[in-house]
Amino acid sequence: MQFEVWAPQADRVTLHCDGVAGALERDPRRPGWWAGEADAEDGTRYGFAVDDGPVLPDPRSRRQPDGPDGLSAVVDHTVYAWDAVWPGRALPGAVLYELHVGTYTPEGTLDAAAERLEHLRELGVTHVELMPLCPFPGRHGWGYEGVSLWAVHEPYGGPEALKRFVDRAHRLGLGVVLDVVHNHLGPSGNHLPAFGPYFTETHHTPWGAAVNLDAPGSDEVRAYLVGSALAWLRDYRIDGLRLDAVHALCDTRACHFLEELSAAVAALAAESGRPLFLVGESDLNDPRVITARAEHGLGLDAQWNDDFHHALHTALTGESQGYYADFARAPLSAVAKTLTGGYFHDGAYSSFRGRRHGRPLDRARVAGHRLLGYSQTHDQIGNRAQGDRLSAVLSPGLLACAATLTLTAPFTPMLFMGEEWAAGTPWQFFTDHTDPELAEAVRRGRRREFAAHGWAEEDVPDPQDPATRDRSCLDWSEPEREPHARVLAWYRRLIALRHEQPDLTDPDLSDTKVAFDEEARWLAFRRGDVRVAVNLGQEAAAIPLGTGRVEVLAAWDTVTAPDAYGLLRVPAASCVVLTQT
Repeated sequence: MQFEVWAPQADRVTLHCDGVAGALERDPRRPGWWAGEADAEDGTRYGFAVDDGPVLPDPRSRRQPDGPDGLSAVVDHTVYAWDAVWPGRALPGAVLYELHVGTYTPEGTLDAAAERLEHLRELGVTHVELMPLCPFPGRHGWGYEGVSLWAVHEPYGGPEALKRFVDRAHRLGLGVVLDVVHNHLGPSGNHLPAFGPYFTETHHTPWGAAVNLDAPGSDEVRAYLVGSALAWLRDYRIDGLRLDAVHALCDTRACHFLEELSAAVAALAAESGRPLFLVGESDLNDPRVITARAEHGLGLDAQWNDDFHHALHTALTGESQGYYADFARAPLSAVAKTLTGGYFHDGAYSSFRGRRHGRPLDRARVAGHRLLGYSQTHDQIGNRAQGDRLSAVLSPGLLACAATLTLTAPFTPMLFMGEEWAAGTPWQFFTDHTDPELAEAVRRGRRREFAAHGWAEEDVPDPQDPATRDRSCLDWSEPEREPHARVLAWYRRLIALRHEQPDLTDPDLSDTKVAFDEEARWLAFRRGDVRVAVNLGQEAAAIPLGTGRVEVLAAWDTVTAPDAYGLLRVPAASCVVLTQT
């Protein structure tokens, strides 16, 4: 079997394969690369030593059976016999469901999560978005401190378990999206600097030196990241990737890394005959991120739209701290602006940033499905001091309003696991660092961060305490009892409507018309023949819809048709979806 590794600054590279050491030779065709042959098969352990240093895992390791610091293992992707015949499922018309493998079930494995996929098919979502799966220290964590960008966290089940999960999802008609992290690695278990200039001091990020996308040696680093992305899509038949914090990718080259990646994914899609897509997490509010490469954009298919979340969150909760401040001044106006224009920050002043931020979307050129809309995500729950969900502070009626706005908006909707039944469990920040110093630093940093916002240190959960992770696991007995069952039925009905009503997947952002009353706390909007009305207030509201033939498609509480004056009376903390012709 051929082994190879990029180590441009090395004088010697030794392969240690199944207990046997052998020197690699420079590859005359590829500067900086070393290669050699050794007997190996699926499961064979190996590693590389650079200039007689310690034996380290392969930067392109496909499996880390003993964790980030252990030897790598060979993975033969031809061994797995795929069962599902899967043509793929594109992003337009999709409903995504964000899922963390380690807390979706108490077992915290891919196989256990796969056993719960029938629930998602019955819910009506189209794609499961898995939070990061790359190896990280210990057993439990969010996954955003991973290393070995080709490998699957072994406690989740390793590469075979991921294939079984994807296969089962595809048999059930569900696409699979994977969250990948290119903006930082580690720090624990990150051995890349021993091999080459994977990081650069030219730029700095919140995690330290930036991934090297534009300094000397960056051609190979970019190829490393692109190769990893393509491997998930090709070897595991993943349907799309969510790219973490693309605004933290520091790249000054004429061809941005995201443009290079999107071109490579498009080529693989053409080759495989499956639709493949990229979704970026970006707080830049820059339409170029989701503009086609042919139109001088970066070519991502969609982006998370935090502006919609922030506007909706302030309207529902009244919170106004931090980045919510700009939205809280007139929250329903902010919701209306995002529903019709996509971005709230479109070049206007942001008090949180102390400067102008963003630029307007061209609604004639940017389809609504290119923005993901959501009321809850792992970030927006887990990065609260106690990991409290909306269900901890809102009535079932207001939760229904949040679901209605999310699932009937002109965006691609995304749910966070358990949201669909108003889960009573929190989702807290938890780690399992094996390095005691790093564990203590994370613990202190978390408490210090929230103490600055008025939280008592003792009220901030200890990330290293196993109970913090255990509290964050979903309680699968909840959907069978009230009020969870009623909320779940509402989500199912709304998702079914989204699939049934073509107006709800119309990509034309400019076709959404909104009216609202900030003081009375109601908002209504029209998409084609579909009308949506939500009342966030504590009193019944009379919402002017106009006259016409009305059919109620879904109502949280009983409502009657608009009166002779076209006024629809919606109870407090309630919502309705109807058609009007």
